[in-house]
Amino acid sequence: YKKEELQEQKIRNNKGAFIRVFDGNRWYYSSTTDVNGIQEKIDILASMATPNDAIHNHPYVKKIEINQDVRMQYQDNPIHQIDVSKKDAVLRDFLALLEDPTIVHFNGFYVDNLTIKEIFNSKGTHVKFDKQTCGIGISMQMVSGDNKDRLSVSSSAITLEELMTKKDLCAKEVQKDIDYVKHAETFDAGEYPVLMSPLATGVFTHESFGHKSESDFMVGDEAMRKEWQLGKVIGKPLLNIIDDGTVKGNGYVPYDDEGTLGKKTMIITEGKLTGRLHSVATSAALEEPLTGNARSINFEFEPIVRMTTTYINKGKTPLDEIIKSIDYGVFIDTIKHGSGMSTFTIAPSRAYKIENGQITNPIKLSVVTGNVFETLTLVDQVSEEFELLSFVGGGCGKMEQFPLPVGFGGPYTLVRKLKVQ
Repeated sequence: YKKEELQEQKIRNNKGAFIRVFDGNRWYYSSTTDVNGIQEKIDILASMATPNDAIHNHPYVKKIEINQDVRMQYQDNPIHQIDVSKKDAVLRDFLALLEDPTIVHFNGFYVDNLTIKEIFNSKGTHVKFDKQTCGIGISMQMVSGDNKDRLSVSSSAITLEELMTKKDLCAKEVQKDIDYVKHAETFDAGEYPVLMSPLATGVFTHESFGHKSESDFMVGDEAMRKEWQLGKVIGKPLLNIIDDGTVKGNGYVPYDDEGTLGKKTMIITEGKLTGRLHSVATSAALEEPLTGNARSINFEFEPIVRMTTTYINKGKTPLDEIIKSIDYGVFIDTIKHGSGMSTFTIAPSRAYKIENGQITNPIKLSVVTGNVFETLTLVDQVSEEFELLSFVGGGCGKMEQFPLPVGFGGPYTLVRKLKVQ
């Protein structure tokens, strides 16, 4: 919708297959929407490859897991069988929250997805599973006096019934946005202690360190492998970063796109680098265990090393104690976007001053930036409060594959010093 006007309403059904053949020297790929013609595609790829009697002794092939499993969880009440008129009504119910005159324009959308995957390999794997998500996203153009901004709220769930229970939470977020636009002040650029909400922590973790843990960046790069050597201390003992494909939501990967069992991988344990994310190829090349992180955005692309649900684990300190410990700093509540590798950047949406141990006035910020290595060492406190989230719309981009659904989140996280503009 744009305001009250329906712009688009689509129901799409796609079915296709990605096929690949390995001869020990290279992979041969193909994709098709003709699932009855898969054998023909295999024959064509095999004709390009070189026969190899020792293929099962190749390090890549030896790494491939053999799994046989069926995990169909949403067949009793699949979201695609709910009438679109009911979904439309839920969205309009959420949009009815946007009646304040501060909101001069808005776009709102509902989206859901049910994906069924079936994976085979010639070593004997055959797994089948489903994954379901839904969500509502609202973008608002807001004006109050000289203050103008574009802010957003969103909410995700596994079922439509669960999503409907989040209307009150969405209403509170809209009210926070209205208050922010009415009262946001300018703020001096500089270096400050920065406290991040679970949402901001999740994006920070994804951008500042998550991509660095994707091991395909290290294959053939000795300098990077030395820089990110396992066992290296890169943070305080309170810092634990995890990637977990078993968490329900956007990052749910019970089996990755090579048929590897989804796993919980400790990337940083008590401040030490203890793991990396792998596909079959990178696992064999670096001689490290498989993690179940070979993913593609759809059947038209090859699997590459990608995150699933990546987060900082919760700590033991209550949030109010963390806030009280800050004399003067910044609280980032929501974000617009983030990017990063060696240096990361986060663009805050709602941000506030922290003064004498209290969150006070809303402030206007453009970006928060930092060096990955330095910033991880500056993580001072993590709260016992904790939340995992999923984006509604968009996702993670890598190479030409965008957007990939991922999960993120964590505790409230205090970084001792970040550049704020």
